[in-house]
Amino acid sequence: MTFKSKVLTLSLLTIFLVAAFTVLSSENNPFDLNRMYEYRPGYSYEIDQAVNQAQTLYAQKKALKEDLTNGPCLTNDLMTGWVVDLVHNPRQPIDNNEQYQCQAYREGRATHFVELDLNGEVVRVK
Repeated sequence: MTFKSKVLTLSLLTIFLVAAFTVLSSENNPFDLNRMYEYRPGYSYEIDQAVNQAQTLYAQKKALKEDLTNGPCLTNDLMTGWVVDLVHNPRQPIDNNEQYQCQAYREGRATHFVELDLNGEVVRVK
């Protein structure tokens, strides 16, 4: 291997490593599984609509003084294929109790969910 090819190889390797480090350490890392279901307003009209409707429903339930402390399913039919579930943030074992999860999602009748915390803030959207 000639000196020029060694320098070229080393240069390309350096560029690749710097680019990989930049992507993986950035806030928008596409491989960060912890952010996969994070709500990003404006990303999707359908998701924005689901979140807005979920928060409206939460406000209505809260105004009626319903007990939401166990993190119940708020509705199995928010929109076609969507449910709304309340969870603790951080998540607690009770949130994994099927009694408090949305039946339509568990049974596969709904494929999307909005998870709100007990204050009505978005935790996850899928």
